[in-house]
Amino acid sequence: MIELIRTNDAVLLSFVSTLLKEAGINHFVADTHMSIIEGSIGALSKRLLVDEDAKNEARQLLIDAGLADELRI
Repeated sequence: MIELIRTNDAVLLSFVSTLLKEAGINHFVADTHMSIIEGSIGALSKRLLVDEDAKNEARQLLIDAGLADELRI
């Protein structure tokens, strides 16, 4: 899997996860429980990962949704 976006914006993660799910693109949000380690201050970002073979489709989906600035790849 490759990193598509990195953020600590829970609303953005939820929105992107929903877009990917509705498009049938397999994804995973990594580092969701890191706040336990950091003391819940929100300093560590979460990473949204997609299968490498779906990266182009996922990128285009986010670009079409107006989220091109959020892309890591």
